[in-house]
Amino acid sequence: MSLFEKIFNYQIVSRLDESGAFATTSQERIWLQSMLSDPAATEAFIPSTLDKLRLMLADDDPLEIDGSLREKAGIPASPVYHPLLRILRSILRSRSGICMSYRMRNGRVHERMSGFPYKLEFSMVKKEWSLLWYNRRHRTLMSTKLSSIVTITEEEIPPEETEKFTQRILGILESRKEQGIIVIIPMYNVELSRILYAFSCFEKEVEYVQAADSYRITLTFQTDESEYVLSKIRFLGKRVKVVQGSRLISRMKETTARALARYEED
Repeated sequence: MSLFEKIFNYQIVSRLDESGAFATTSQERIWLQSMLSDPAATEAFIPSTLDKLRLMLADDDPLEIDGSLREKAGIPASPVYHPLLRILRSILRSRSGICMSYRMRNGRVHERMSGFPYKLEFSMVKKEWSLLWYNRRHRTLMSTKLSSIVTITEEEIPPEETEKFTQRILGILESRKEQGIIVIIPMYNVELSRILYAFSCFEKEVEYVQAADSYRITLTFQTDESEYVLSKIRFLGKRVKVVQGSRLISRMKETTARALARYEED
């Protein structure tokens, strides 16, 4: 692509952004059309939105996968959509408060807890949604599975309270951050993309150290995500080494010692 073509494309994209239009490719429209045929689409969209999307995609050819793909030894698919998602997205957009009753692990139900929702999270491992919210009574940040929520209603709160809760949540998240530095062993530098992909969901900085011909990855993550970081490090094996982060180093030594102990001779 020539320089003039790049400038022309940039001008088109800028004008589309200014007008609020969104350009899609034919592959994206085919993908969306396939998604709309999934039973979960009727729960994820209101009927008018679903009809509008289907009408817009009526002239696109459907994705034909019958006969070309064959799944073997697959696990039963579990629904990834939860009925509360639409309600909670609306509350999050309006930056309102919530009044919620939710069930604990021991079966006990906390009744009518006032809070401020921060964001929705989806666990790829557990295949379930959780709500990250601020408990106004206990002044703590909590994560509650949507499947544990019994009832939830929207509550109006003043804008100054909204800003106060948001800043408090950001402060709590900042205090829970941890950092670790991981070095790539030079002979595996060619696998840099693969290694970075393993840490793609974390905030990170990458630095190339010319003297050692090595890459240093500074990872920033939440404290409760440290075990997930460790699982990625174990997955990468001898390709990487943790050089900073006392918690990560001690946990790696602990799990390695346990693994070696299983192979000791009697």
